[in-house]
Amino acid sequence: MTAVTIDLQAVAIQDVTVSEDTLSVDLVDGRTISVPLGWYPRLWHATDAERSNWRLIGNGVGVHWPDLDEDISAEGLILGKSSRESQRSLNQWLESRSADVS
Repeated sequence: MTAVTIDLQAVAIQDVTVSEDTLSVDLVDGRTISVPLGWYPRLWHATDAERSNWRLIGNGVGVHWPDLDEDISAEGLILGKSSRESQRSLNQWLESRSADVS
């Protein structure tokens, strides 16, 4: 069996697209990675405006959504890692959003 090595230091995001059900990131090396939006509950529950308000962090090693307090790394996407936020934390965040609307 041959081991596969990925140089995660060379992976960088250059663009982000969020649809109703998919998060897609374009990498500087030409690849596009798409994952189910359900992997990231804060993005799932966000408005279109909140999903569109993102910025690259660390020269493209990750993406930050300031309205959602959400950070997703290129490494995590490459490795297929979904959000590790606890249900309790997510529920608190959802409750704070409901309170802000009231």
